[in-house]
Amino acid sequence: MPPGKYGMQEEWEKEGDQNILMDFLLPTGIFLKFPVPRNDTIKNIKKMVWRNAKTEALYCGLGDPEGYVFTCINDTAEREELEEESRRISDVRPFMCVLRLVAREGDRGEKLTNSHISSLIGKGLHEFEAQKNHEVDEFRSKMRTFCEEKALERHNLPWQQWMEYSFPCDLEPCCSPPVHGGTKSKHTKKLFINVKFEACDESFMLQQDPLDIPVALMKSALKKRATVFRSVRQEPEDYTLQVSGRWEFIYGNHPLRQFKYIFSCLRNGQNPQLIMVHHSTISKYQEEQGQLCSQVGKIRSQSRPPPLPMKKQNTSSLWSINEPFYIHLLQGSRVNADEGMKLVVQAGLFHGSELLCKVVTSSEVTVCSEPLWDQKLDFDINVSDLPRMSRLCFALYAVIEKTKKPRGTKKKNKRADCPIAWVNTMVFDYKDQLKTGEFILSTWPSVPDDKSDLLNPMGTVEKNPNVDSAAGLLIRFPNIRPHPLYYPPLDKVIPPENLLISALRLSIGSKEMVSLLRNWPDLPAIQALELLDYSFPDPAVRSFTIRCLRKLSDNELLQYLIQLVQVLKYESYLDCDLTTFLLERLTAEETSTTSSCQKMTVEDLKLCIRQESYMEALSNLMSPLNPSIILVELCADKCRFMDSKMKPLWMMYKNPSEHADMVGIIFKNGDDLRQDMLTLQMIHLMEDLWKKEGLDLRMIPYGCLSTGNKMGLIEVVKHSDTIANIQRNNSNSAATAAFNKDALLNWLKSKNPGDKLDQAIEEFTLSCAGYCVATYVLGIGDRHNDNIMIRETGQLFHIDFGHFLGNFKRKLGINRERVPFILTYDFVHVIQQGRTNNSEKFERFREYCEWAYKILCKNGTLFVNLFAMMKAAEWHSKTDKCLHVTG
Repeated sequence: MPPGKYGMQEEWEKEGDQNILMDFLLPTGIFLKFPVPRNDTIKNIKKMVWRNAKTEALYCGLGDPEGYVFTCINDTAEREELEEESRRISDVRPFMCVLRLVAREGDRGEKLTNSHISSLIGKGLHEFEAQKNHEVDEFRSKMRTFCEEKALERHNLPWQQWMEYSFPCDLEPCCSPPVHGGTKSKHTKKLFINVKFEACDESFMLQQDPLDIPVALMKSALKKRATVFRSVRQEPEDYTLQVSGRWEFIYGNHPLRQFKYIFSCLRNGQNPQLIMVHHSTISKYQEEQGQLCSQVGKIRSQSRPPPLPMKKQNTSSLWSINEPFYIHLLQGSRVNADEGMKLVVQAGLFHGSELLCKVVTSSEVTVCSEPLWDQKLDFDINVSDLPRMSRLCFALYAVIEKTKKPRGTKKKNKRADCPIAWVNTMVFDYKDQLKTGEFILSTWPSVPDDKSDLLNPMGTVEKNPNVDSAAGLLIRFPNIRPHPLYYPPLDKVIPPENLLISALRLSIGSKEMVSLLRNWPDLPAIQALELLDYSFPDPAVRSFTIRCLRKLSDNELLQYLIQLVQVLKYESYLDCDLTTFLLERLTAEETSTTSSCQKMTVEDLKLCIRQESYMEALSNLMSPLNPSIILVELCADKCRFMDSKMKPLWMMYKNPSEHADMVGIIFKNGDDLRQDMLTLQMIHLMEDLWKKEGLDLRMIPYGCLSTGNKMGLIEVVKHSDTIANIQRNNSNSAATAAFNKDALLNWLKSKNPGDKLDQAIEEFTLSCAGYCVATYVLGIGDRHNDNIMIRETGQLFHIDFGHFLGNFKRKLGINRERVPFILTYDFVHVIQQGRTNNSEKFERFREYCEWAYKILCKNGTLFVNLFAMMKAAEWHSKTDKCLHVTG
């Protein structure tokens, strides 16, 4: 290796199938060196080792190849066992070209499972063990047991109930047709459905009433099949309907047009493509999942050590300690600040957003990398008065002395605080025990511009994982008593306390309120969401909130998933009701949109690892934007780089269904798509609220998924183009294209000849009304012809939501947004069907806008709550501004 060259990372990143010279250390002490193809699998390399070892000494000392496993040093300087032998050596990317062969120890099945889990979560399981955190270990064990029990419970269900649990119906919020007159006939006429029978080429085009239920469609299909082939008619109860090319099923007592797939086909004038699947196929698949769960459970039971017997400890109730609460601030570490400053630590006790006592400030010390305080911080509150969910909030800041000369000769000294870092920790641990002993708190960097509040009670109680670079604070909780102090449960009140509570119930109602919450009527889920804010940390309140959310259907829960994931940051402990609720429901939801939770996470991972080339690795996958869609094969000739600034990659996939269009996905690197996800979520929620009121405004909340730091995936809306392209292509001069009001209408005429034009204009009118209201309510800015698109069917939709909640672009201090929403003269020209005196059409457009806006006003609290929950995503400036305006 040349001097100064360390590692093989550059070699692994090269393309092609060149050979790489590798070293092999055998357990017999023999050293081998020979070239291997860089894209060869670990399994093939092991076979090559055995062939080469035959000519070496001590070959008889080697046993069966299955009894050995390769180990290497990976790119993170950790020893890794290569249990998954279908991986390519170029995917493993060892730091050096050295593989060591060692005897396999332990259970291979569990090691493979752990390897898959590590790949999925992006973190090795050994890192959890290295933390030596009892809360993490106990939580992981409890959640694994919980998941195993849920999997076993699902496996024991009859196939019909298993279908309902694993593949819940994807339904429209309301089955009644839209009340506008333009498309009413479209939703009431007969529907043509192509039904194909499983594992054969038999298919029939059936005419069905959209109000019929799936059983009626299956009866028609079986009747026609029996008539054509003169066979015995089978019972529809033995079948279910599957959407062709998707893991999506149609069953139950819902009208056909209420299923989203069929509703979408109705809207777009397409014939639904369905497959009749026999129940034996579903039962067989259910059996396979049960075997997978039993194997995992068996591995778990074999590897799980017996629980240790509980030791009785002397404990005391916290309420018996009438002493002031205090801590010791010992020292800091890795503090980075300018010389000449003084370092200060501020500490406060909070319960949610409420400050429990006066903030305590430490003495000033000189700036250095390891400042020493060794100071006792006394809080003006007794230990017995501490709420269960009390949290200690620390802020590390530097004091700067400023000298200001006024007009006179007098000098005036002014101090300025420069925030450096913050960190929070709970006063009680996850076992309700008052913390004791020393703790090293790795801090989070403070925002330099935010000097108003040094403490951050809304922040997480987790420490910064970057312990090598983050500033640290060493504190010590005192040992008030020689034995542990526990916070007594509020739901277990002994008789003397019961009498005292009854006497003081008007002034002290915390215990009584906990009991009342158990019998309190459930709130609507929309209102209950507000109780998940960090201002309500009490476990009883949050448990009551989860009880209210359990009434949400899977589709409704997915609408609020972004916010529910964010408020997990407000939870004080890993084991909480919100975590369990999300894990329980999302396990079922993941199964509903894929073949199964375990199969599609583990087996698809295996599939990706086995690929011999990038083309194969990007084929036969679930769509991350809609896991019910299978991406069969990547069409390289239709892939391209787009013309925008970040050069997104346009990818097209073949669909398993012969009659379905290709599936398009855009990979974007360089833009933060989290804001687009949030905006599209709100638009989707608006659409559902409108549909529940009978107003279908033809919105297109396309799929968007942020997959990492400034990268993500966007769904391609097929048969669409930007307004700018349409104007350029339908105008004689590029300079005057934007002023050609006939360009858009002429384009619609070319795509919708004859009677289809009226329907296209109606689609345009409805969607334009919807997006006018949505962009106005959400304060979406930077609207121009390149981020407004239109489908060939007439549906208008907006893209690229980089500026929302009134966060508009400014140039030289001038606001570039001149209007509250976009309604250009060429849009009005289309709405009025090209006639200037067609005020009736524009009046109907205005009525749609008013109706849509009134519906949103009626549900305004929901949107305020959802944006308030997003404060945990660190969009404080935007969300705070939004909440201030709405308040």
